[in-house]
Amino acid sequence: MPCMPSDAKPLAITLGDPSGIGAEVAAKVLAEAQPEVPWLLVGARWGLELGAQAAGVELPDIPSVTSAKALRGPFGLLQIGPDQPADFSFGKVQVACGHAAVQAVEWAAEACLQGSVAAMVTCPINKAAIHAAGYVDDIGHQEILARLSGADWTATMLMTPGLRVAHLSTHKSLLEAARYVKHATVLEKLRLVHDTLHAWGIASPRIAVAALNPHGGEGGLLGREEIDELAPAVADAQAAGIAASGPIPADSVFNRAINGEFDVVLALYHDQGHIAIKVHNFHASTTATLGIPFVRTSVDHGTAFDIAGQGVADPRGLLAAIRTAEQILVGALGG
Repeated sequence: MPCMPSDAKPLAITLGDPSGIGAEVAAKVLAEAQPEVPWLLVGARWGLELGAQAAGVELPDIPSVTSAKALRGPFGLLQIGPDQPADFSFGKVQVACGHAAVQAVEWAAEACLQGSVAAMVTCPINKAAIHAAGYVDDIGHQEILARLSGADWTATMLMTPGLRVAHLSTHKSLLEAARYVKHATVLEKLRLVHDTLHAWGIASPRIAVAALNPHGGEGGLLGREEIDELAPAVADAQAAGIAASGPIPADSVFNRAINGEFDVVLALYHDQGHIAIKVHNFHASTTATLGIPFVRTSVDHGTAFDIAGQGVADPRGLLAAIRTAEQILVGALGG
């Protein structure tokens, strides 16, 4: 674990959708935790208690607080969101749970922007639940955080031991994602990835750009995106001092990164990057949002309604997300 200063601000950990597995994995981590900086849990206490019951673990003493500054000791909980609905059930889309999830994220993001917490770590939210609660313009965490921070450009980066993957696009259909592969967007994302990783402690990040088409397009026989959009963007990035390479066929670029040739791969759509990360090491994978003016990491799994409330959810992803946030805060991500 990186060495954190004794007077460090707390990490805000949002509990996610109460009907999913977020509270359960949080309870499992809390039951064994000995944090070096305070953890401020943000969300529904009733959800956390139900998660602990499902997990069969005993929670440590977690006093209720009304602000980050009021936190004393290793743990605190800021209650936010509606009361437990009378018809609450694990594993179902519920309006109250959608409200609880988004309100926790909004509070933690505002606390990051105000500087009262050091960073935020998020448990999963459910897209159908937040839409049912009326947040129709927010597809997921990235969109909520961009809205609150006013960020023009954001990106999702997935990390697991031995592999990092940033994404040109995430929440787009495959057809829309292919249309998004344009010189300007690729170059802007390369700048964003370079600047973020440099700020996080990697002096000159080596970025590989994945190809869109099979075999990198076969010289235009299988598509011209590599020739018309990707290669020119990489060349312009190199001219700007960015250590970019590619486009490299997707069936080899991730293995080359795992072998140490690159610090990060820029994947061109959601599944191109997510599959590589989750096959390599699913349980230790985490997510970070690039382009926002604070540190946000997350578990790299969803609400898992199919197993929610059964006590079988794996907490390693949340623990990895917390550790990753700590590494970023002390500039040790490249260490």
